[in-house]
Amino acid sequence: MTKADLAEVVEWKFKDDEEKKRRVLELVGRNDEASVARISSQVFSLPVDDNAFRMNCLMMLEGVSPVLASVVLAFFDPAQYGVFDVLVWRALLGNEPPNLFSTLNYLKLLSALRKTAAKHNLDVRTVEKALVKKKLDEAGVVEKGSQRKSGRATAKPKTRIRKK
Repeated sequence: MTKADLAEVVEWKFKDDEEKKRRVLELVGRNDEASVARISSQVFSLPVDDNAFRMNCLMMLEGVSPVLASVVLAFFDPAQYGVFDVLVWRALLGNEPPNLFSTLNYLKLLSALRKTAAKHNLDVRTVEKALVKKKLDEAGVVEKGSQRKSGRATAKPKTRIRKK
């Protein structure tokens, strides 16, 4: 993954939150190209059961939170990963705890997502997107194109993070 790929992930994730997007882009911009390439290469070559290590390695990059790390992993391997989203947490695990967005909580959510995906023979990312849509439908939020009226992006950026 390049620094430009990482910036594109930030653009996608925070598309409708200009202030947060600006702040996170500034932070990820502080990473040097070699570090982004080295860390992402190492992360993408790890076995799929090294989830916590993958997350923690990605979070060594400045500006990468558990949420952003989950986006990178979901785009890298949608069969095994989904985006860390409060709506998915509520659908699978109920009310969210304080300080929801931690590596430990993502691993709990990922376990529940994988279990559901296996039960229905689907990719984890497909299940995650379906649960978000279900929760939005229940809340009466209408999607327009790839944008939710609530302001959350649902389309994948054009950048493709390739498996090696």
